[in-house]
Amino acid sequence: MKSKQQIIRVRDIMKTTFVTIDRTATVSDALLAMKREKTAVLVVKPRDEDDEYGLLTAGDIAREVMALDRAPERVNVYEVMTKPVISLPPQMDIRYCARLFAHYHLIRAPVIEDRKVIGMVSPAGLVLDGLCALALNQNLPDQ
Repeated sequence: MKSKQQIIRVRDIMKTTFVTIDRTATVSDALLAMKREKTAVLVVKPRDEDDEYGLLTAGDIAREVMALDRAPERVNVYEVMTKPVISLPPQMDIRYCARLFAHYHLIRAPVIEDRKVIGMVSPAGLVLDGLCALALNQNLPDQ
């Protein structure tokens, strides 16, 4: 008899520590926050309840500020961030999450519940936490 495959949810592998920034902050402010918090991704807070979250990555800054020789102290986060972002519900099966990452070439995705970011998922988290857990559990003898 075939046993039911274990489901690992986004909630099980997401990182609950992430850094937020205001959309009107400068890219210089964002760089300082990234350096201080040792992260390459910031969650950009929505302007109001009708707005959506954004993401600012080091790649966005490299493409939109450095490569174009713009002054980071004169560029606001909202000018270079990605918005809207593809977000994940905490109850999603990580296999579907992995498909989203592959299809849309994502490097991070916020986990949103009740219109609030509660965590972040990365490809490394999917593989090292999610796939590893699936592999370990599939190799365990039936009980």
